[in-house]
Amino acid sequence: MSDGTLGPGIPAAPGAPAAGASRGTTFGPSALLTPANGITVIRLLATPVVIVLIMLWGASWFTFVFGGLLAMSDGIDGWLARKQGTTRSGAFLDPLADKVVVLGALVALVAKGIIWWLPVAIIAVREITMSVYRSLAGRRGISIPARNSAKFKTLVQDIAIGMCLAPPLAGHWTLLNGVMWVAAFLTVFTGVQYYVDGRRAAAGRAAAGSAAPSGTDRAA
Repeated sequence: MSDGTLGPGIPAAPGAPAAGASRGTTFGPSALLTPANGITVIRLLATPVVIVLIMLWGASWFTFVFGGLLAMSDGIDGWLARKQGTTRSGAFLDPLADKVVVLGALVALVAKGIIWWLPVAIIAVREITMSVYRSLAGRRGISIPARNSAKFKTLVQDIAIGMCLAPPLAGHWTLLNGVMWVAAFLTVFTGVQYYVDGRRAAAGRAAAGSAAPSGTDRAA
């Protein structure tokens, strides 16, 4: 256990991190060129490929497998980030890639006539609105941490897309749209959770600011 010293009776230099503070991590918070970010960029670049495959073939085993590998890469991305150190760039790029991949595939499925446009429109509005909301909150210094429910939401979205691409389920309009409505409900539900979290964080920040002593009091 580290206590901020370099050895028995030898204190650490002022401002230096405690021994072992960065143990187990390879990259610091400001790192940009990391393996996790590399996978995220690959996911972004692969999105147009998925869209083209859906538009050309619709439900097919090749598209299903390709899309499944793309969805699995999100888990590898997250595992690498936790193992080698999370970064601010990764915190921005990873959810962006999730939204681009999901929305790109959903729009292609609608264009192909595989699913109805309404649940997809609801999902798209929520994803875009919440991204803007979290970005504006971040500019005000308000952090809204990711929720496990949002990760589950993304999983359900991926499963819904996978079902639409599986040849045995092709043409099962009611089933596919039913699953898509479940994904839309979870998407809206988690959006409400994030909005409430943001309001609470903003209220807490405002309360802390009003409780802080004035400049005169601090100088006293």
